[in-house]
Amino acid sequence: MQKHHSIPLPDYQEYSMTEMHERSQAFLANISRRHSVRSFSSRPVPREIIEQCIQAASTAPSGANHQPWHFALIGSDAVKADIRMHAEHEERRFYDEKLAGERWLKALAPLGTDASKPYLEKAPWLIAIFAERRGGVEVGMEDKNYYVTESVGIATGILITALHNAGLATLTHTPKPMGFLNKICHRPVSNKAYILMVVGYPEEDATVPQHALIKKSLDDIVTYL
Repeated sequence: MQKHHSIPLPDYQEYSMTEMHERSQAFLANISRRHSVRSFSSRPVPREIIEQCIQAASTAPSGANHQPWHFALIGSDAVKADIRMHAEHEERRFYDEKLAGERWLKALAPLGTDASKPYLEKAPWLIAIFAERRGGVEVGMEDKNYYVTESVGIATGILITALHNAGLATLTHTPKPMGFLNKICHRPVSNKAYILMVVGYPEEDATVPQHALIKKSLDDIVTYL
């Protein structure tokens, strides 16, 4: 077996039982206020805040520690307009030409979504998240990456949580197909567009579909063995 080197756990912090309860309750209360919104303000958000949230996402565990993710941070009005044009083209096929199928469209109906995506231009930031099929623990490597979808999914969850914790609203947008993002964001074919995340402040009159507030209970999602 190949030798590996380890160091003592450098920064783990243990809390008292009381602190654990308080911290878990406080986190639940905070994250419960997270909602996907589709009406964004154009108010600017400093890039450094987004960068710090991306850095938080990059701490996610990953297969063989290859960190198979890439984040294209988009603030250019011209690039956002280009993305909206391509995304709405695919969305019109999805909704208007019913490529999604009747069952999928019926499931989406309570959310009130359609092919119009003005928030792709109005929000101050878009983050195109790519899954890298090849890479490695160091930049420039071309090894096979492992558990790519799982790793990028975990990193995306941390990113959403970090952005919410910073006081920002998000929307995970997945136009299909998303190959146009590779060209716009200058990413190689070995990268697969995973999610286009919309980030910013919610508009003052932003709403949330009542349907989106339906959450399964703990008993519905946990099995105790």
